[in-house]
Amino acid sequence: MSEITNNEWVAMSDTALLATIGSFLKHKRVEQNKTQAKLANEAGINRSTLSLLENGVSGNMLTFVQVLRSLKLLPMLSEFQVTRQLSPIQLAKLEKSLKIRAARSGKQIAKPKSNW
Repeated sequence: MSEITNNEWVAMSDTALLATIGSFLKHKRVEQNKTQAKLANEAGINRSTLSLLENGVSGNMLTFVQVLRSLKLLPMLSEFQVTRQLSPIQLAKLEKSLKIRAARSGKQIAKPKSNW
């Protein structure tokens, strides 16, 4: 399989993307030496449904996830995980609130301001 660049992914039609995904699934299935019938049984779907998915003709997200799970490829979905990131303003406020120096021993530490 050849590498596809980001620009090529964007330029692909939806049909071409489905065909590429189907080709990938078929490649992984054959690589794991599984027949369509065996993989379909493991995924809990019909063999004809798997065939359509591999040919890029049809499919839904549930079927796709079931096939990925059976091929032990679910970690690929980590790209879809949403992670929270601090904005630059939030980061600056957080850094400002951190202590810069340790207090001198024997000297009273000022009491924090009241939020009243």
